[in-house]
Amino acid sequence: MRTVFWQDGQVQLIDQRVLPAETVIASFGTVDAVAFAIRDMVVRGAPAIGATGAYGMVVAAQSSPASDGPALLADLRAAKAVLDAARPTAVNLSWATARLLDVAQAAVDAGASVDAVRAALLAEADALADEDVEINRRMGFHGAAVIPDGANILHHCNTGALATVDFGTALGVVYACQELGKSVHVWVDETRPRLQGARLTAWELMRAEVPMHLIADNAAGHLMRTGQVDVVLFGADRVAANGDVANKVGTYKLAVVARENGIPVYAVVPTSTIDLSLPDGDHIPIEERDAREVTHIGDTLIAPEGVPVYNPAFDVTPYRYLTGIVTEEGICYPPFTQSLRRAKEAAEARIVAARRAKQASV
Repeated sequence: MRTVFWQDGQVQLIDQRVLPAETVIASFGTVDAVAFAIRDMVVRGAPAIGATGAYGMVVAAQSSPASDGPALLADLRAAKAVLDAARPTAVNLSWATARLLDVAQAAVDAGASVDAVRAALLAEADALADEDVEINRRMGFHGAAVIPDGANILHHCNTGALATVDFGTALGVVYACQELGKSVHVWVDETRPRLQGARLTAWELMRAEVPMHLIADNAAGHLMRTGQVDVVLFGADRVAANGDVANKVGTYKLAVVARENGIPVYAVVPTSTIDLSLPDGDHIPIEERDAREVTHIGDTLIAPEGVPVYNPAFDVTPYRYLTGIVTEEGICYPPFTQSLRRAKEAAEARIVAARRAKQASV
């Protein structure tokens, strides 16, 4: 199930706002439309947002009237600024748009025509999307190695195929366990206020026939105290150099309660989510979203009219509450300042080697 793909000159997205009631593929053919899709959470999940941003740069190139390289680059830089602003916490977005801009710059520097640059950008966005699926599978099987057979897994938000191009990050670990024949059961946090657990994770796991129960967010502590949770898994939208993790709001309290009850906690993230430029989680920008997400469920008002609302979309879990951080290069353990850097460098070296091999075969 591809969440993000290119077809008929437009970005195609599974509209996650209407799941699980409907499965709708929505098309977006302008930079502003792609930015809207990211901001309004038609697409969500850091890897899926990154892939969407990459295709958004393709949209910018295809729609640009530029007739020379410098003019096209100017349009792409403007598009990157619009796209990056759509979801500021998810570093995969700016990482992906920067990767596409670098490809365009290299092509222009090499004297490529505008049409050749456009073609190179589409090829790069497709490659980025395909790499995401491969990376997720690598992560999934690394993570599955630390999940005991028969484990009860507590999972927050949605980190499956819907949060990525396909397969998933933390839920990718669950799917890898399933492929390996391990018996697991998942406690699915509903994940207020947008209910990504109730609407999306439950939908995915039921389709995959993974044993699960949906729980209210506030039931997690009870389950942990009474010995019904063996491991906590979640994804992340940004990881600082010291291992602090920004993820869907509510993650921090899960990690703290897990530590109190002696339960291992793993964040599962691609190395593209690791931001070594930020020393710690206090430097991660935390997106605040519309009050309506809290005061309404769908179109139903559940709070007093006009009530003041504070709605941070993410919180930061300090590294000391994490047992490890699962990446496509293996599991990073403390000290995270060293292990995360090694994972990031290994991933970048692998991508460069794959590109060189591909170029050599052409």
